Amino acid sequence: MKNRIDNCFARLRQEKRKGFIPYVCAGDPNLKRTVDLAFALEKSGADVLELGLPFSDPLADGIVNQLAAQRALSAGATIRGVFDCVREIRRKSQIPVVLYSYLNPIFQFGADKFHREAEDAGVDGLLILDLPPEEDVPELGRLKRSAVGGPIHIRLIAPTTPPERIKRVASEARGFLYYVSREGVTGAQESVASSLPAKIGELRKCSDLPIAVGFGISNSDQAREVAKHADAIVVGSAIVDLIAKHGDKSEMIEKVAAFARDLANAVH
Repeated sequence: MKNRIDNCFARLRQEKRKGFIPYVCAGDPNLKRTVDLAFALEKSGADVLELGLPFSDPLADGIVNQLAAQRALSAGATIRGVFDCVREIRRKSQIPVVLYSYLNPIFQFGADKFHREAEDAGVDGLLILDLPPEEDVPELGRLKRSAVGGPIHIRLIAPTTPPERIKRVASEARGFLYYVSREGVTGAQESVASSLPAKIGELRKCSDLPIAVGFGISNSDQAREVAKHADAIVVGSAIVDLIAKHGDKSEMIEKVAAFARDLANAVH
């Protein structure tokens, strides 16, 4: 069953455009601002919204996103608060929403309950950083039996993933493949890895799913370069850094929206 993510990428293919996926940490600086940011990002050209579920030990994140999670938790963000945030977004928008999370919060909440409530809130996809496909078979089985599909699990592939494992991961993937453009944690980088075109070429031999590239893309020039090869570009730390600089001030939304508009124009 197709969901908003599948429909979005089908529309992008039909329009011969690439997708722009901004990341923000839900609850940074607070959940109300997250809802405002979601609407502003969509208006600025976002095709999919990636929302970070704040967690106290985000091992795959660099310092910018770590601090964002810390600010969100300090402001009182909870899993149910994030779900309520998605519900508020759904009142006015049908933009696909992917939750970026680690397994621990989901495990503590209860995996089945988490999936049910995420689906009820309007979440379309889950990007779980530390849950490999080998450990996810029972949960995938539950999702496949869901009458309405449930939030799909987006799969990560790294530059170090060997070819045989790429085939296995790709065979079980849905929505899109998330290619991590470099080794290490999230964070803005000064250049794009020279191996990127070849790596994306390898992925296309294994899967017909759209390929989104993230980790390290920080400006419109880099986004434009990566968009020559990928189907979508994810930008996180550079946006989160802007939120950190302006906090809960009135100009924050405007600053983020203007930056996102430049990125979206470059990608599209």
